[in-house]
Amino acid sequence: MPATFATFERLKDKGLAAYKRGDYGAARPYLIEAAECMVELAASAKTENLRRQHEEYAGQLIELARQCDRNRARSTGARARAAVTGDDESADAGDWIVRDRPTIGFDDIAGLEDVKDEIRLKMIYPFSHPELAGRYGISVGGGVLLYGPPGTGKTMIAKAIAHEIDATFFVISPAQILSKWVGQAEQNVKKLFDAARDEPKSVIFIDEVEALVPRRRHSQSSVMTRVVPQILQELEGFDRKADRPLLFVGATNEPWSLDPAVMRPGRFDARIHVPLPDSPARYRMLEMYLATRPIGDDVDLAALCDRLEGYSGADIRSIADRAASIPFVESVQGQPPREICMADVLHVIEQTPPSVDRRDLARFEQFAQAAP
Repeated sequence: MPATFATFERLKDKGLAAYKRGDYGAARPYLIEAAECMVELAASAKTENLRRQHEEYAGQLIELARQCDRNRARSTGARARAAVTGDDESADAGDWIVRDRPTIGFDDIAGLEDVKDEIRLKMIYPFSHPELAGRYGISVGGGVLLYGPPGTGKTMIAKAIAHEIDATFFVISPAQILSKWVGQAEQNVKKLFDAARDEPKSVIFIDEVEALVPRRRHSQSSVMTRVVPQILQELEGFDRKADRPLLFVGATNEPWSLDPAVMRPGRFDARIHVPLPDSPARYRMLEMYLATRPIGDDVDLAALCDRLEGYSGADIRSIADRAASIPFVESVQGQPPREICMADVLHVIEQTPPSVDRRDLARFEQFAQAAP
């Protein structure tokens, strides 16, 4: 049976879901099958650029499958050491703390100019002008919360922050910190912050941070009652005038689920709302995701931009991908290759409601208005 984008998406989603929950044995075969599916799609790509994109994506999935093997090996080794020593804290932080140097900057992010300006003022300028920050008593580093609907680019923004200030980027999931095989959770938090402080400049990024610092009265976990105070202690322990400044960035789709204690001054000092893309951002996304492909003369990006109000950036990218798959599948089935037309895009939009509910948008607005 020939590979299809629907099959690829199904395999990829199952693999990523298993990987995120730490079930690496289940994730690996799905990721490999998804990669093989993408290789088949690359072989039938209509353009060289599309073929290269598919091959790169397949390579990323294969690397993630290899990471599953490494993670399983580390878990087995940690369990063996714990069985011998009786100490579950022996894992080296380097086994699970991932350092990176992002290449994504603010110029690569469509729209969100108000958000970028706020980030520059609160985070980037103190880093890039430390002498002036010291003169005017402006703190360098600290905690920042990015919140907003899913699919609005919070992870890309965090990477761009690290790129703009030329900092080492630590990306950690709550599952890694809470993993019982790596060590006690509160010790993992300390190892993470210690590793970041060893770098000249650091950004620690944790997505879905509400899983790490939830409202304690709503959590039945004894681990969380220890982890939350440890994180609060580390946040308050920032040396804001140190030669090695550190920035902690948390992202969440549910800011109201965070423990209220983490919102106090000295912890998440800045809270930045990342909303759905505005009109200029949607137009730029259509240029990035759709206009780089073979499109017909009838495709009106301005009209599509208006039609996509209320859609997230992730929604728009998915719509562009699915619209492109219509003539692609037709070509695979033997019809003459054609350009993507306006009817293709409108057909996908009609079948794709916005992923963010209006009631959730109202809740984000209320949270933003309540924030100091």
